[in-house]
Amino acid sequence: MATAAATTVSSAGGLLAMLNESHPQLKFHALTNLISFVDQFWPEISTSVPIIESLYEDEEFGQHQRQLAALLVSKVFYYLGELNDSLSYALGAGPLFDISEESDYVHTLLAKAIDEYTSVRSKAAESSDKAAEIDHRLEAIVERMLDNCIVDGKYQQAMGIAIECRRLDKLEEAITRSDNVHATLAYSTHVSHSFIYRREYRREVLQLLVKLYQKLPSPDYLSTSQCLMFLDEPEGVAKILEKLLHSEHKEDALLAFQVAFDLVENEHQAFLLNVRDRLPAPKSQPSESVQPESSDPAPVQNENSNAPEDVQMIDGSSASPTDVPAVDPKEVMYAERLKKIKGILSGEMSIQLTLQFLYSHNKSDLLILKAIKQSVEMRNSVCHSATIYANAIMHAGTTVDTFLRDNLDWLSRATNWAKFSATAGLGVIHRGHLQQGRSLMAPYLPQGGGGGGSPYSEGGALYALGLIHANHGEGIKQFLRDSLRNTNVEVIQHGACLGLGLAALGTADEEIYDEVKTVLYTDSAVAGEAAGISMGLLMVGTASEKASEMLAYAHETQHEKIIRGLALGIALTVYGSEEEADTLIEQMTRHQDPILRYGGMYALALAYRGTANNKAIRQLLHFAVSDVSDDVRRTAVLALGFVLYSEPSQTPRIVSLLSESYNPHVRYGAALAVGISCAGTGLSEAVSLLEPLISDAVDFVRQGALIAMAMVMVQINEACDSRVGTFRRQLEKIIRDKHEDTMSKMGAILASGILDAGGRNVTIKLLSKTKHDKVTAIVGLAVFSQFWYWYPLIYFVSLSFSPTAFIGLNYDLKVPKFELLSHAKPLLFEYPKPTTAPTTTSAVKLPTAVLSTSAKAKARAKKEAEQKANAERSSAAPNTGKGKSSSEKDGEAMQVDSLPEKKVEPEPEPEPTFEILTNPARVVPAQEKFIEFLEDSRYVPMKPAPSGFVLLKDLCPNEPEVLSLTDAPASAASPAAELNRANDNSRIVQCFTLQLCNNSGNLW
Repeated sequence: MATAAATTVSSAGGLLAMLNESHPQLKFHALTNLISFVDQFWPEISTSVPIIESLYEDEEFGQHQRQLAALLVSKVFYYLGELNDSLSYALGAGPLFDISEESDYVHTLLAKAIDEYTSVRSKAAESSDKAAEIDHRLEAIVERMLDNCIVDGKYQQAMGIAIECRRLDKLEEAITRSDNVHATLAYSTHVSHSFIYRREYRREVLQLLVKLYQKLPSPDYLSTSQCLMFLDEPEGVAKILEKLLHSEHKEDALLAFQVAFDLVENEHQAFLLNVRDRLPAPKSQPSESVQPESSDPAPVQNENSNAPEDVQMIDGSSASPTDVPAVDPKEVMYAERLKKIKGILSGEMSIQLTLQFLYSHNKSDLLILKAIKQSVEMRNSVCHSATIYANAIMHAGTTVDTFLRDNLDWLSRATNWAKFSATAGLGVIHRGHLQQGRSLMAPYLPQGGGGGGSPYSEGGALYALGLIHANHGEGIKQFLRDSLRNTNVEVIQHGACLGLGLAALGTADEEIYDEVKTVLYTDSAVAGEAAGISMGLLMVGTASEKASEMLAYAHETQHEKIIRGLALGIALTVYGSEEEADTLIEQMTRHQDPILRYGGMYALALAYRGTANNKAIRQLLHFAVSDVSDDVRRTAVLALGFVLYSEPSQTPRIVSLLSESYNPHVRYGAALAVGISCAGTGLSEAVSLLEPLISDAVDFVRQGALIAMAMVMVQINEACDSRVGTFRRQLEKIIRDKHEDTMSKMGAILASGILDAGGRNVTIKLLSKTKHDKVTAIVGLAVFSQFWYWYPLIYFVSLSFSPTAFIGLNYDLKVPKFELLSHAKPLLFEYPKPTTAPTTTSAVKLPTAVLSTSAKAKARAKKEAEQKANAERSSAAPNTGKGKSSSEKDGEAMQVDSLPEKKVEPEPEPEPTFEILTNPARVVPAQEKFIEFLEDSRYVPMKPAPSGFVLLKDLCPNEPEVLSLTDAPASAASPAAELNRANDNSRIVQCFTLQLCNNSGNLW
């Protein structure tokens, strides 16, 4: 028997012979047994595949037997590596192909089935012919798989397959049948943003999710409004906010405010203003209730420019009953809430709070700037300007311009464009100072009577106003338009165009566009470059026909500066358009002019920003290694940073080979790509890639690597990564080294500014907490990367700064005292230690060798002097002096040989493992996962977010509150202080005008 058993498993020949028998039962017996042996004997069985195939095709053979034959052939083809044929026969096996079987064969074919089905569905969706043939057997397998996942409770797996296969019906079924609908909806939203590469399909998925969110028993308004923002449906958001504002419950109003703050974080100005304008006014006397009188004397303000202060005026609010006499108290309440939410949606509430936070928490180190200033040579205009840029970046949004005031004479050496940049730097320092922005810049601005000021400082002041009001320019747009209209000086036009583009970012204002276009058509190289960029800023993401108009003019003009400005402007117009921009991108990337191909790289970067789209990455890599222009190759690599910022860990891996290229332009691009996509992450792989580039042989590569390293390490502590301390010392060494070339030194100075940006309280973030892209931040970095050609564009980096703050707000939108717990060692996330001024006796004092003879002589002389003194005082204790001198003598004689006594030091206290933070608190990104809310706290957050603006529910509303951040930095200053500030500003202007240093070397 044993021999017989061994014979049956040693070969499949006997069973294969049975297949040629005429009796169906014998064939069936052979197939049944061959199935069980196929894993061992598939090579032998493969020789009889034609016979088994003929059995499958024989219609007289029973259906079950035919399916068995199909399954056997499928398994043989699987082992032969012919997966297409294997899947085809598996489909023919019907129910015998068991999708629940745990085997490599089943898993491989299911993956193949999903790929096949997805491919067919995608082609059907993309083509106008919706009747693309889908094998019903393939569809049946996919449906069986989805049903099994749902039945087994594998909801995330089911949702992933449904989304990939474009089966929204099954996606809805998986979500509604899951045991935690809120969690599965959140997961679906994440998947739709991260893994759906076609924009139109992503919209379909989000529309379904919105429908499901609205069906929930307790609707998730925060997530719904985020989806509606992506779908660009302001009406839906306005309806949600109106419903919440009309509610009698305070919690609903708090939720409305939270929704508004979350939307503002995405920086989509046009959408926010649309939502604000769609909110209905109160039914009774809307003019008085919604628009109270403004008390601000600033020369140019609009009805919303004082929103934060007005909100604070009505927080209690004794004025409401007089504003709306004898009306429904519900309408009074709605009017109050409406006023607050309009202040939030206009962005001014968050800007004011951010301004106060950055001012009150400012930890910038002026000694670093002082050391840079002392190390920079007088005649090196590039490094002089770089120091001014670094100061502006280091104090971005803090309103602290101490360094400028302390160094007016040094500042006065700036001439021409350096003066333009120095003036514009004030806009970065005072960014967000919407109420006082114009009065702060008044001494520099063009005067109506043509006061004879320097056109460079006037142009810089207009640019500064744009930076102050970036993405929130309702109150300043008209003044900038008038300034542009009333001048034909190209430097002033340059500043006014940049200022207008910033202030009206993404609003697609036709009138402003036409005025900027008029400047473009003057064909002035300086003004035209700024006009091209400004038109792009104005039309960000509109993907309109304006891009074709700009491209047509780029073909006509002969000025490279204008073509370059237009190339970047066209790229900005297709921001976020994804596949819709493919035609324009193709047109630009195939152009014979390298400047327009360079624009095509930016168009690819911005159209597919943050999507990690494989097609876009392949195109950029192709241009990075094949284009004949170094500019195009550099920009193609740099553009990878924008496409991949949602997957920062992927970027170092993708550009690692490019960072070792023989071409320095490609290496520079690789450095900035890593800097852009890994900004603020402190990613170890990114730091490792940049380290060798910092000591590159080419100066501009070193410059790019230093700037990129600062971007990666911003808000990373030396305790978290020791390489931060090494990098800081490296920057200091480069800046101090007199033999270091100018390009590297400039990179080190800018890196010092970025590393400590915003008073050490901001980071660079391109994604909001809800994983939407931050329009202003991405646009800011795109224009900043253009500083290769034009240094004043360095200031655009300030648009990408996000405060690392937790700011909790109560119902009155005030900041109460409120404590949080950080479950991490305080050392890990503390501010960098301030530098100390070097002292004159900085050398370490070594012990002095004392000869024994001189020691004895000194001791003897000292002894005699003491005895004489004691005799004069008639002292009765002569031994005291003797004993003392003896001990001194011994000590001095043994100074070289003896070791100092060991002091018994107390045991060090154990390092704390947690920290209590007080609202408003600095919370860096790496710290967010350690933040917890205290259980016994008076305030409960409306959503448990570890940073950003969080509305707080007060559990003890009748008790008095202790508030923080009660004063704004400048608005709360006394009139005398404001007068002094204005006088100081005038002094800076005068110093610029005097131009104390008329050196021929200052050709700036």
